[in-house]
Amino acid sequence: MRRHYPRVLLGAAGSGSGKTTVACALLAAMQARGIQLAAFKSGPDYIDPMFHRKVLGTPSCNLDLFLCGEENVRRLFAEVSEGAELSVIEGVMGLYDGQSALDDRCSSNHLARVLEAPTILVLDVKGMSLSAGAILRGFRTFRENRLRGVIFNDCSPGMYEYYSRMAQQEGLVSCGYLPVLPEARLESRHLGLVTAEEVSGLREKLEALGKAAAETLELDEILKLSEAAPEMDWPEPFPEECPSVRPVVAVARDKAFCFYYEENLRLLRKLGAEIVEFSPLSDAGLPPEASGLWLGGGYPEEYAEALSRNRSMRESVRAAVEGGLPTIAECGGFLYLLKELAGRDGVFYPMAGAIDGRAEMTGGLQHFGYALLEAKRDNLLCKAGESIPIHEFHYSRSDCDGEDFAVRKGGRERAAAHGTPSLYAGYPHLHFYGNPDFARNFVNCCVRWKEERK
Repeated sequence: MRRHYPRVLLGAAGSGSGKTTVACALLAAMQARGIQLAAFKSGPDYIDPMFHRKVLGTPSCNLDLFLCGEENVRRLFAEVSEGAELSVIEGVMGLYDGQSALDDRCSSNHLARVLEAPTILVLDVKGMSLSAGAILRGFRTFRENRLRGVIFNDCSPGMYEYYSRMAQQEGLVSCGYLPVLPEARLESRHLGLVTAEEVSGLREKLEALGKAAAETLELDEILKLSEAAPEMDWPEPFPEECPSVRPVVAVARDKAFCFYYEENLRLLRKLGAEIVEFSPLSDAGLPPEASGLWLGGGYPEEYAEALSRNRSMRESVRAAVEGGLPTIAECGGFLYLLKELAGRDGVFYPMAGAIDGRAEMTGGLQHFGYALLEAKRDNLLCKAGESIPIHEFHYSRSDCDGEDFAVRKGGRERAAAHGTPSLYAGYPHLHFYGNPDFARNFVNCCVRWKEERK
């Protein structure tokens, strides 16, 4: 289908430049104008889209070229952007930082090329003057890019005119600035920013960002850049499917379990599933109508004592998993299925106990980055030999990672994840747009579960 979607990508010189702050400020200011928006995050990060959702009140999706491939990234972008007057894509790390240190594969710049999205560089100018010009010239000429404009972050009002002329001299549109806003600072933790649900006074912070952006960003110039994005041919969305019965997938969603790719849930719905959320922290048990279970990632170690106190939920989950309820448990969800998990206090607390093992936090990253997950035996999601791209990012270590899948990365291989006809449980995070058959197989298993219990 051929469509024109006004769009911009926000890139940066590196992590910590303020991309999320600028993205939220821009979204809030544009929303205040009454502009219909869509938001996206480049790469595998779960947390930044939570802030986009808090601004917009609608889901924000991840666009990850390694996990999904170019065609499915374009498909997902077009599907979510339909009807939007502006799509804002927040980049990841530095503009050219990708899968390799030697090229820009899977970088924000690669994504901008795939989507033909005009790019705006978010440049933190704190502590620099003329050196900002060197950075702009370097980023503009370093590789093929779609760089068209720049937003100056942590910029004083008195310096903006100076930086604006500098941008023009480098052939870039000056799209405004954001001043230092200590009242709108977003806190960080070991997996990145603190989640949106945990930020005190978040609504007030987002309102402050939006108000500042309305005064200091060149919103009309940004809209002009977005309109200059070309019309393109986009892949058709995945079709809706209608199984014989509509399965209900219970999805854990609270402060302990909050890492989900919204597009995964969107795809399950397209395949005929109904999503019902529940809280392992506060609910007494699984939703009785559940014909499938998804325990996503998050911070179970931060809430280990509270999770352990909810004995009725732990017993409900254990009985369901041992009884063959189709279950996906990723990273934090996998930890919850173990017999014991150490909290931040170092104490081991009882968990669901569906998998005989324990885990504890360590002082550093255990497994990090992209890899390929290949099944060594038939299981809930796929046949032996089938694979899906995955991402890992965790500080904990377990004594029972599983041996039913192999993680392949850089010519090396290690055993990982538990796989049975009714269970996937392990550290690797899955993005179903990398292999939609994994999602279809899960839904079909949920359908069979429900049909057998009519």
